[in-house]
Amino acid sequence: MYNKAMLIGRLGRDPELRYTQSGMAFAVFTMATNETWKDKEGNKQERTEWHRVIAFGRLGEICGQYLAKGRLVFIEGRIQTREWVDKDNIKRYTTEIVASEMKMLESKGAASAVSAFQDDPGPTDADVIPSPPMAGSPSVDGNLDDVPF
Repeated sequence: MYNKAMLIGRLGRDPELRYTQSGMAFAVFTMATNETWKDKEGNKQERTEWHRVIAFGRLGEICGQYLAKGRLVFIEGRIQTREWVDKDNIKRYTTEIVASEMKMLESKGAASAVSAFQDDPGPTDADVIPSPPMAGSPSVDGNLDDVPF
C-alpha cells in the first residue's frame, strides 16, 4: 500500500513551532492549494482547498524558522487522520499531511508581494498534540542537519 501527498501552495499563516512532552519539535501550519477551470458557459471557476500540515523533528524546526504566511512551498508527506475526545467529551477528527520534505519555491521577498491572499478560515486544534511520526519517517530519522531548508 502507498500513502503519499505532494502539494504546492501558499501558507495560510505563520507556522506554530511546538514541542511534544518528550521534547520533539513540531511545526503546525496550513496551506492553500487552488484549482481553476472553465464551466460549461466559459466562466472561470476557482476552488481553494485548505490543508493542515505537521512537520516533526529537524524539519519542523526548519519550517518554524524559515516559513511565513503567504510563502509558496512544496510539501511532500503522508496523509493521516487522527481522532480524539475534546474537553466536552465530543469525538473529533482531523486529517493532516505529515511532512517528510519541504522546498521553498520563491525568494523571501516574494511572499510579501502576495496582496490578495486571505487568512486561513479553519480551526486550529491548538490543544491537540499530534501523534509522533511513524518509525523510519525521514522527518525524524533522516539527516537534515546539513540541509539549510
